[in-house]
Amino acid sequence: MRSSGPATTGATKPTGPGAPPAVEPVGQAVGTPVRVSAVRYLRTAGAVGIRRPRPGDEAEFTAAARRSRDLHHPWLTAPADPAAYAAYLAKLRRRDHSGYLICDRSSGAIAGYVTISAIVLGALRGGFLGYAAFLPFSGTGHASTGIGLVVDHAFTALSLHRLEANIQPGNEPSRAVARKLGFRLEGYSPDYLFIDGAWRDHERWAITAPDT
Repeated sequence: MRSSGPATTGATKPTGPGAPPAVEPVGQAVGTPVRVSAVRYLRTAGAVGIRRPRPGDEAEFTAAARRSRDLHHPWLTAPADPAAYAAYLAKLRRRDHSGYLICDRSSGAIAGYVTISAIVLGALRGGFLGYAAFLPFSGTGHASTGIGLVVDHAFTALSLHRLEANIQPGNEPSRAVARKLGFRLEGYSPDYLFIDGAWRDHERWAITAPDT
């Protein structure tokens, strides 16, 4: 499943939309399995946890992206080699991006990823949400649970008010996730994003923080 954003989806560390991805001190080299007990999640729900991507995730993340190419086509191309993964991490260090991995808590495996892009603060306090599941976790509920955790995190820890997900009309899995999480269909944008060699129409789905 996937939704697309407008550009495409010891010491105290800074938090919020401008913070760089946090690095959990698990001491893992690239390609080394993560010790499940060492992983610190930002939020959890049942079998699912979300955390920040780190350089040591490169081998697992890119292998999952390659394994899931048919699942993602034609909706997106996930970072599937070291250079693409490095570019992905570099983008997440920008002040207007924030990224998360959806993980299976029992194994620590990466089940998907979520990106909030084009974050604007001030009077808007919003951003664009993109997400994708990785095999073998598509259809298991990991993605929808993890995306919901990111939405909650965005509305609390990041102090955002609005998230928008732009989804191609034929991408029914992503549309189903948006509906399940309470996103509302706000409109239709013809020729909105250039994906897979052509300008693609998108539906605009959005959610705002609950009143407190």
